[in-house]
Formats: sequence, structure tokens, C-alpha cells
Amino acid sequence: MAQQDTDQQHGGVLPVDDEGFVIDTEETEERERAHRERGASRPITVVGNPVLHKECRDVTEFDDELLKLVDDMFASQRTAEGVGLAANQIGVDLKVFVYDCPDDEGARHVGVVCNPKLVELPADRRRLDDSNEGCLSVPTAYAALARPDYAEVTGQDERGNPIKVRGTGYFARCLQHETDHLYGYLYIDRLSKRERKDALRQMAENEPRYPVVANG
Repeated sequence: MAQQDTDQQHGGVLPVDDEGFVIDTEETEERERAHRERGASRPITVVGNPVLHKECRDVTEFDDELLKLVDDMFASQRTAEGVGLAANQIGVDLKVFVYDCPDDEGARHVGVVCNPKLVELPADRRRLDDSNEGCLSVPTAYAALARPDYAEVTGQDERGNPIKVRGTGYFARCLQHETDHLYGYLYIDRLSKRERKDALRQMAENEPRYPVVANG
């Protein structure tokens, strides 16, 4: 996703709180830096490339190759100045995303989710936020999109441990946006035809500030 205009160890990569959600707000700078310094930045795949428009494969091998991919994703995310990145955005057909995203209280969240699934929220928890949204795969374009201002995602970390992640505000939007990617949806797919056309026009009229993979 593009940027906007009581610890309890469970054997996973990150500790969890009393409700079993990962604590992803500690040592964020050190963890993110370690990933991207090991990784190599890759160009971003943009709308129109087939890998973005189909559901990705489940991660089944939690091996060194996956760890290398995660490092490259953090490096690519930093180059593109994003707050979230799905594997298919660098052309890899696997259900994994990384994030380095603030919430609306200013807390920085850094982590990795493999095989994510959004938890369906009851109606009384579905307060919609219609803030602007952007995407590294639709560079330079933004549009208002209503999404719930709270989100929970279940999945696995990069070592295969089961995890739960939750977020509010901007971070909730990021969790929903990146999970969408891995099931073949871009945020512009949730817009009206007119709004989608306008977003693609914005993209066509401006130059991305990071390397992208040309379609065709």
C-alpha cells in the first residue's frame, strides 16, 4: 500500500499479548532495518500484469527461500516508500505480505503475514472510514474508499507459526489492502467504474518515483 497525501512469548517470531495478537510495535526500526539490509530491492509490478489479478498460491514451505523473499520485500517496500507490500507486487505468486505502517495513534507496526485471512467483523464493529487510498501497483493514483476502521487478520509468520494481527485506522486499511492483493484484488477494483477510470488516468499522467515492471 502507498503512503497517504504484558508480553507473552509463544515461540513465534514476535511475542503476543494476553489476547494472542502479535506485538508488532517493539524494536520496529531494528527489525525493519535488518530485513531490508539483507534484502535486495525489486521493481514493482503494476496494474495489468496477470500476477496481480488472480489468487496467489498458499505458502507451504517456510524455508530460507521464503526468508529471502521477505527480506527482498522489505527492501522493495522501503525503496518505493510504501507501508505494505504483497508478494505478487514484486511478481511472486505466493500469499505473503509485509508491512511497516503507523496506526492512527502514531504507533509503528512492522511484521510479516503468510496465508492471511480477514476475520469477518460483526455489524456493530463495522465503522467505515472513507479516507483516500493508494497502491504501489497503481503509482501516483489515489481515491477515497470506504473500509472498516478496525481489522483482524489470521495467518502464519515467516517461520510457519500461527499468528493473529489487528489494527485500527490507517493500519486496519493496510491489513485489508494487502490481504486483498493476495486474493487478486486491487483497491481500484472496489471503486465505481468512473472512480477506477479516474485512478488509471492519474497513473497514466504521472511518473512513478520508483522502478516498475512494464506491462506487455
